[in-house]
Amino acid sequence: MKKAFLLGMVLATVALPGVALADDPNDPAMRSSAARARDREAIRQLNLREAARVRERDARYAQGRSDTRAYGAGSRGYEYDGDGGANASYARSRAQYERELASWRHAVAACQAGNYDYCAR
Repeated sequence: MKKAFLLGMVLATVALPGVALADDPNDPAMRSSAARARDREAIRQLNLREAARVRERDARYAQGRSDTRAYGAGSRGYEYDGDGGANASYARSRAQYERELASWRHAVAACQAGNYDYCAR
């Protein structure tokens, strides 16, 4: 326990100077306005590239969700409306379930009342 803590402190101490110098305002390479402008433009280009990548990724995700709603769900026997909610297929399945549940409850009540023909169901 003590060794792990000590090792963690050593690693933090070694890594700290590198982090502290990452954005040094006194960096000699950034003293000229031209160097700062180049740096600013490089960062701007990186940000634009990343924004374009994120937009393209989000468009793929949206297309995948749309495809799933349109095709993937239908292959499992469910039909979905444009909003992604269940429609008549779900209502039919739910109504069938309710009918079967009512029939089962009726059979249990009849069995408990002494009608043993319903006990085997």
